[in-house]
Amino acid sequence: MKIRIALIALLTLSTAPISQATAAEERAPRVALVIGNAKYPDAEAPLKEPINDARDIAAELKRDGFEVETGENLGGDGMRRALEKLYGKVTPGTVALVYFSGYGIQSSRQSYMLPVDAQIWTEADVRRDGFSLETVLNELNGRGAGVKIALLDASRRNPFERRFRSFSAGLAPVIAPSNTLVMYSAALSSVVSDAGSDRSLFATELLKEIKVPDITAEQTLNRTRVSVTRASRSEQVPWISSSLAEDFAFVPGSRPSSVAAAEPAPAPVAPPRPEPVTPAPAKQAAVTPAPAPLTAAPAPAPTPAPAPAVAPVAPPAADVPRDEDKILLALADDPTVKSLNGKITENAEDAGALYRRGQVYASKGAYSAALKDFDVTIKLSPKDVEAYNNRCWVRAVTNDLAGALKDCNEALRLRPNFVDALDSRGLVNLKNGQSKNAITDFDAALKINPQLTSSLYGRGLAKQRLGQTAEGELDINNAKAMDPDIVKEFASYGVR
Repeated sequence: MKIRIALIALLTLSTAPISQATAAEERAPRVALVIGNAKYPDAEAPLKEPINDARDIAAELKRDGFEVETGENLGGDGMRRALEKLYGKVTPGTVALVYFSGYGIQSSRQSYMLPVDAQIWTEADVRRDGFSLETVLNELNGRGAGVKIALLDASRRNPFERRFRSFSAGLAPVIAPSNTLVMYSAALSSVVSDAGSDRSLFATELLKEIKVPDITAEQTLNRTRVSVTRASRSEQVPWISSSLAEDFAFVPGSRPSSVAAAEPAPAPVAPPRPEPVTPAPAKQAAVTPAPAPLTAAPAPAPTPAPAPAVAPVAPPAADVPRDEDKILLALADDPTVKSLNGKITENAEDAGALYRRGQVYASKGAYSAALKDFDVTIKLSPKDVEAYNNRCWVRAVTNDLAGALKDCNEALRLRPNFVDALDSRGLVNLKNGQSKNAITDFDAALKINPQLTSSLYGRGLAKQRLGQTAEGELDINNAKAMDPDIVKEFASYGVR
């Protein structure tokens, strides 16, 4: 169920010069946390790049006026202490930057930075041991930070995902607070393999551009993206998202000028060629059999009590007003979408490309476009369980509850005990006022994955609606302790 709704338009960076930086920006304190994690015991060998990259980035940031804390090969406790120390330095208006090089994994549409002692065998372990980028940025924002910057060189093939996924899912879009600039070393849902060198291509090009005076931070990162794309012959295309509301430059005191601010001349490059991996499903199954033996097979998917017919509802756009044209326009320049568009142009019946594009649209809030892609996917592949489940979720969010219920039922007919479909159908029943049926679905999902926070929180709401106040409050509090953003997530679904 947990497609994270990212209504952030992908960055369309302007190449026009800006006026001079404000005096307030020059006076703002600058703090940074730079982490390089290389020695993961679960990996066959230590990563060669993160430590050198982190040291080089830290040295450059110090030259640019940042008060820098560095960490190398940090475990969970070490990363927690380092982040708390960073939070403690933030005062209103502070420029706060986080650089992380190591392994990253997405789960439930959030990106997690992994400590070296992470014990990951299921997707739930990612959320337990990893550090959510969204949580870090929201904490910085809550402490009063002005400009917030996150630079993640973590889109690597890692030794963990193969334990619960059949592919490497890369990183997910981030729902960041305002005045935030985020950059990943590779495109969304993509990974790159270490080149075996002492320094990564991403950090090398970033260091070159940070040193350039008289340009904004947005321009610095855009130049880095262009440089990495060219140097890798489009094999690696960094992702950028910006909601900056003020001028900021890495080199303090610099004044953007029309000559210096110009972006690199656009040399011809080959069309982006994404890594040959399947992007993360918008609704990734939370648990796949792990090496540890299971004590018992899960019971067959329960069939809830028959629900009354759902009355027709208004078109989704009336319930969830949004300018999808603007979202689609912003996505038009996204490398992943451009690549998928090319595949669909070449073969209009490429069900895989249509499904993947539908996932991107859904994660960004372009629900009508996502539904069209899922519709065609299902027409081409009538037994595509993931497509049915994703369409169920989108229909649930846009209040087409009858259609959503039909899709979830079909997904569970095709794959009994599909935990995500149980979770999605629980949401449908919750929104439709069928609290008992919702509890039945959430119970079944939690039997398969006891740490599925969306089912735990949804069950708590359903129990409260049935007058089981104490039991409902216990579920809700446990879910909030596992995922502090769960309340906001359900509110975005129209459920409170």
